[in-house]
Amino acid sequence: MRCSEFGLRVSAFALTLVAPIVLGVDKQTKVVPVPVVSTLPPLNIAVTAKWHYLSAFVYFVVANTIACTYAALSLVLILATRGGKQGLALTITILDLVMVALLFSSEGAAAAVGIIGYKGYSHVRWNKVCNVFEGFCHQGVAAIVLSLLGSVAFFLLVVLATLNLHKKCK
Repeated sequence: MRCSEFGLRVSAFALTLVAPIVLGVDKQTKVVPVPVVSTLPPLNIAVTAKWHYLSAFVYFVVANTIACTYAALSLVLILATRGGKQGLALTITILDLVMVALLFSSEGAAAAVGIIGYKGYSHVRWNKVCNVFEGFCHQGVAAIVLSLLGSVAFFLLVVLATLNLHKKCK
């Protein structure tokens, strides 16, 4: 195993470990005034934003956990075999590509929900929530960026494997 492959694999592991933790501890409670009747003062209600209230965020956490587990297992397998088996190298490259697809899809889902939270969706009367739960939204963005960097690390592993295959064919 090359040093660059080892570094990318460790980076992918670390980033996909930290991203679901950052989102998993994301919780914010705010007191929101809710008007009942225009002549009466609004009711103040405590509202909590949690990551598991949104299925896209649940998918994001699960996908990153799968990718993190795979990164750890692939590191152990590669270090144990020292690159001796071609079939294992091909399987790991294919699984790296699967992790890229899994992570990109979860990041897209989480980002779509985040954009709706940031901008709202006036056509169906969904209001913005990031102006109220600002800390929750910032932490969600940080988790998505960390995961995106992890998926780029997996993508670069696929690129390295492809370049190595190209060198062997010459």
